Amino acid sequence: MIIRSMTIDDYNQVYALWSGIKGFGIRAIDDSREGINRFLLRNPDLCVVAEDNNTIIGSILCGHDGRRGTLYHVCVAENYRKHGVGHEMVLEAVSRLKKEGINKVNLIAFRNNLLGNNFWRKEKFTFRDDLNYYDLTISEENKTDFVS
Repeated sequence: MIIRSMTIDDYNQVYALWSGIKGFGIRAIDDSREGINRFLLRNPDLCVVAEDNNTIIGSILCGHDGRRGTLYHVCVAENYRKHGVGHEMVLEAVSRLKKEGINKVNLIAFRNNLLGNNFWRKEKFTFRDDLNYYDLTISEENKTDFVS
């Protein structure tokens, strides 16, 4: 297995990975090829994929605003879970953020994503119960479909 930078050429495999994970939220605009390309151009060399025998088995979209890093769409193919793939990808993404001078990383995990929430606790991320999270939908076309 190798961990490397994600490129737009990985999009089809990464999208297929997302589409195969029950409960995964995929946004119509943000997660389109164009949306991901825009994110990759804004965050060069921060997003990573894990690859085994030329097959993408994990991905992290990673970016920052100059102050805080954010991890999005962290996932590992089901048959590769519990083998350290997610851990190694997180270490790599955080290392890349650190090289850019970023000192804090945040992420959102759906409350009912028990597997994901347990993973983040093991990775030493702190659960925050002292704040509220708000968002504003600017484009109603950017709806989220959840994989069933």
